[in-house]
Parts: sequence; structure tokens; C-alpha cells
Amino acid sequence: MYKAPVEDIAFTLNHVAGLKGAIAEGRLGDLSDDLVDAILLEAGRFASDEMAPLGPVGDKEGARLVDGKVIVPTGWDKLYQDWAAGGWNSLTSDPDFGGQGLPHMLNVAALEMWNGGSMGFTLGPTLTMGAVDALVAHGSDALKAQYLPKMVSGEWMATMNLTEPHAGSDLGVMKSRAERRDDGTYRIFGQKIYITWGEHDVTENIIHLVLARLPDAPAGTRGISLFLVPKFLLNADGSLGARNDLHCHSLEHKLGIHGSPTCTMIYGDGKFGDEPGAIGYLIGEENKGLACMFTMMNNARLAVGMQGVAICEAATQKAVQYAKDRTQGKAPGWSGSGMSPIIEHPDVARMLVTMKALTQGSRAICYSCAHATDLSHHGDADEARHWAERAALLTPIAKSFATDAGVDVASLGIQVHGGMGFIEETGAARLWRDSRIAPIYEGTNGIQAADLVTRKLPLSNGDHVRGFIGELKEIAEQVRASNLEAFGETAARLSSSLADLEETTEWLLARLAAGDSASALAGATPYQRLFGLALTGVYLAKGALAEEDHGRDQRLSLCRFTAENLIAETAALKDRVINGAASLQAARAVLA
Repeated sequence: MYKAPVEDIAFTLNHVAGLKGAIAEGRLGDLSDDLVDAILLEAGRFASDEMAPLGPVGDKEGARLVDGKVIVPTGWDKLYQDWAAGGWNSLTSDPDFGGQGLPHMLNVAALEMWNGGSMGFTLGPTLTMGAVDALVAHGSDALKAQYLPKMVSGEWMATMNLTEPHAGSDLGVMKSRAERRDDGTYRIFGQKIYITWGEHDVTENIIHLVLARLPDAPAGTRGISLFLVPKFLLNADGSLGARNDLHCHSLEHKLGIHGSPTCTMIYGDGKFGDEPGAIGYLIGEENKGLACMFTMMNNARLAVGMQGVAICEAATQKAVQYAKDRTQGKAPGWSGSGMSPIIEHPDVARMLVTMKALTQGSRAICYSCAHATDLSHHGDADEARHWAERAALLTPIAKSFATDAGVDVASLGIQVHGGMGFIEETGAARLWRDSRIAPIYEGTNGIQAADLVTRKLPLSNGDHVRGFIGELKEIAEQVRASNLEAFGETAARLSSSLADLEETTEWLLARLAAGDSASALAGATPYQRLFGLALTGVYLAKGALAEEDHGRDQRLSLCRFTAENLIAETAALKDRVINGAASLQAARAVLA
């Protein structure tokens, strides 16, 4: 059973991502080390004791649509009520609306543990948090006053409605429409698919954030508006009123996350209300909806990265325990009686250590991204811009590298289990099935790569990424200067990997400057992985260098293994980026 890794999480937050230093410098208000410890311990307890036992239940039972109502798995209703009563939905929200105003770093740490307990369950609260952020940033004062208090408290949940059957990543071709009304409201018509937690009875109201197009809107993404569309309308006193004209038509039958209801939603077909059309309220300005929605999506992308980290951790825990208990054959040097535990076999050990390395590297990348987000709200304008650019640079890497790692680590976990991993009894297969959606939603990892290369590398004319690589080089030099024998060849391997990153980055920036976006995009995905691997090596080294570390020997060993076994791949990735575009273009002929 999953056990929240509170100690590893606290260490990464404090000594790799930078939380401890930020607290010491007073950058995060009156946040204290004691409060951080208390939050992590309780979030970990809830994940381990309350959520994890219901993860398999959700997978086995799934969400069901019965007579137009979505029934969630046994125990999930109470689990949510207990979660909301604990104040977890309000961790980072604005205190003006009942939030606690805590740093984003604490929320993503808690998200890791909750997703480790049950990814399907945690998807619902994650979307609500994102909707709160979007409404705070772009909603009118009236909408904020009406809806935010109960969304922040978790009394109401929320969703994000983007995708349509013909419009996935390209939202410019969406057909959902909105009509203006004389009373200042809008009527919404259309169909949305893949709507996570779009219908359920866990909360008395569900607040849908829906993208739709006005009749006179410009073509493409410039003509999309964002609307708040509640399941139940509100009376003048804020109490629940009539049912709005929207409903769940069907639930998707999915590879994983079975307990999470993924809905096809219908807006405005006349099933409810006096006349067809779901009543909606404009968020932000007309035709500016995509910018509003991106506030929600950017936070969601890091949250999805945390799902990858969580799956990594859960799969690693399960595989390590199985490998300790399962006996087969005799490993080299085994002196015990009978068969040896499979963890003693070199190939199994290699898989398990690789799983640990990818888990800790992904965690460090995601927490560092959250740290940058927190610091972007503090300091003077130049400092805030610096950290905002750092968060922007790290977000696509955090989302993509961590979710790819989740799939890879869960797959390795199945391999460690052998045949027992391929059947459902052990739960190893469930983790892989759940993990597989994460590289797809909230912008596929290919879209993240395109964003990284075409939008994030050019920030400050490329000077930000150059400065960041310089910071990473300084850590590699600290490894070299430490003269610790336990590091082995780490310093040299890190330097080589960072040289690969630097050369590839400059090549991509040059291609973009020359107007050759096709060549740059051809190498975007391998570049994204190259960046993630280089960061993994450096961040594990940073942790191993930390002085306040009673588990330093283990961190040194894991850092060395990563440097000498995993990050050499950056050389091949560099070659693929710089020299692979022409062969890709030529190979298109095989697809004819």
C-alpha cells in the first residue's frame, strides 16, 4: 500500500527547490518551517490512510451513469467531504475568499501525495483549484463574490470545458456558441467531451468554465470567450435555484482513472429550463477567453506533472517491496539458503534504481517550477519577471518529463513484478493504466515541446535560458570541487550533459532566428527530454551536496548512478535534434 514519502518531499522542497532559503529570507511572509512540516505530515497521513485504500475501489467500480446521474465509487463521497472539511482545497487561495494564501510549493507537494493515494479521485479537486485561479484573475467582482467562497472551501467543485469532438488541441475550430441576452447573461449551446468530473453528486453544485464563440466573433482562437455556467443557478440570496440547461450525456470508457467520471456534456438542448440554452456569465472580456483559460491551464500543467511524480513514487514503492519479498533463482554472491530475493539480481536492481532516479528527478523539476511560480509574486519588477520567466521555462518540462517518467516507471514496475505485474491482482497494472493519460491531456507532451522551443527559449532573447544553464553549470562545478569519492564520475558526466544542453539550445535559437521553425520543431521533443535528463542529474547532485542530510550516502549513490547510467543519453538526443530534421522530412514518404 502507498505510503506518502513525506521525508523525501520535505528534503526536495527545502534543499533542492529552495523553500528553506525562501522562508529564511522572508520571501514567503510568516510561513515557518514548523507550519510546513505540519502541513506535509497531515497531507501525507490523509493520502496514506484515507485515499490510498480507496484507490483500488475506484479502479474496480469506476464511475457509473444511472438515469442521468453519475455515481462515484463507494466511499469517494465521504472521502471528498472529509478532504474539503480539512481545508485542503483552500491552501493557496486568496484569503479574501476564505483561502489560506500559502505558497504554491506546498500545494504541489500535497498534490503529489494525494495523487499517489488516488489519481482518479484527486483529478476533481485539481480542476476546482484551477478554476478558482482563473476566476480570481479574470472574474468580475460580482462573480467572485457569488461563487468563489464556496469554490475555495470545496463546497462546490468546478470543471474546465474546452475539447469538442472535432476540436482537440486546435480550439480555433470549436463550434460551441454563445448568444447575448438583454439581461447581461449569455445562453450557451454545444457539446464538450472529456470533461473531468463534469457530473456527480459529491457536491451540491458544479461550476463549469466553458469556452464558446459569439456570433460576431473573429475567426480562430481570437474569437473565443470564457463563461461560468453553473449546474444550478443561484437565487438572489445565493441559495441554489433552478437547474441550468446542461447535462451529462455519457461517460467515457477509459484505459485508466476509472473512478474519475469523464463526461460528454451537452449545453442548451432544452432538457432543463424554460427555454433552450444554458445560462452563462462572461469571465473577462468577450473574445479574450483563451487567455483567461490559460491561467487555469498553466497551473493544471504543473498539477499534471505532479500526477507523473505521484505515479513514479507509487510504482517504485510497490516494485521495491515486491522485489524484496519475491524469491527466484540465486543472485551472484548470494550466500543465503534457498532462492534469493529478486532485488539481489543485478538487472532487477538496475530497474529499481532507475525508477528511483526518475522519481526524484521529476519531483525536483516540478517543485523547482512551483518555487519559481511563488517567487514571481514577490520582489521588485525585475525579480518578479525573472522568476516568471523561470516558471514559464520549467512548466513544459515539468509537465512532459514527469508524465513521461510516470509511464516509464510504471512500466518498469510491471516488469519487476513479472507475470504478476500483468494481471490486476498486484495493482501494478493499474498504475500504468492511470499514468498513460497524463502525457496526453492538458496539452500533449508534443505540444509542450513546441511551446518550450518556440515560446520559452526565446524569452529575453534567449538570455534567460542561457543564465539558467549557467546556474546549472555552477552546481556541476560544486560537485567537482567537493572531491567526494562517492560522486565517482558525476562531475564530468554532468559537465558533458550540460554542454549537450547548451549546444543544442544555441542551435535551436539560431534556427528560430533564421525563420526555420520546421527544423526546430522536428527536434523539440528530444530536446525537451534532453533538458529534463540534464536537470535530473544536476538536481540530484544538488541534493547530494546538501549539508543537512542524514541520508546523504543514499543520495550520493543515486546521484552517481544517474550520472553514469542515465544522462549519457543527452549526447544521442543532441544529435537527434541537430541532425535529425532532414531525415524526418525524407521519411515522411513512408507514411503516404
